[in-house]
Amino acid sequence: MTTTTSPQNSTGLRRIAVGIGCDRQASLDEIESLLMQCLAASGLGVQAVNCLASVDLKADEPGLLALAAKLDRPLRFFPAAVLEAETPRLANPSAAVFRAIGCHGVAEAAALAVVGPAGKLILPKHRSARVTCALAEFPDMSAED
Repeated sequence: MTTTTSPQNSTGLRRIAVGIGCDRQASLDEIESLLMQCLAASGLGVQAVNCLASVDLKADEPGLLALAAKLDRPLRFFPAAVLEAETPRLANPSAAVFRAIGCHGVAEAAALAVVGPAGKLILPKHRSARVTCALAEFPDMSAED
């Protein structure tokens, strides 16, 4: 008998949310490259990605929109106030980000906002020159049965 402690969906795959922060006009290539590095570092493939998320100030960001379309995944945006509510759960809160947009982080906070209070951060914020990325895992709903 195999027992798992990782949240999985009905196909047995782990389910994660990807939080992404980026500078204006960050390229699709840079965003996708950092995402793939983060997934590899976590031993995950693209199939585990349930959703992408960011701050609502990036709702028109071409690189984010293109990545969501390329991966065929939903892209959720949250107001800074919602992301700020996740601050106690952040591994890397940033005073600079708070001064700029009103929340202490985007990548970690957005991923955590998607997975909810029972979800957990599985990969803290990683960064490239213009992009940040973090991974959070949905809670294991099968444990509640």
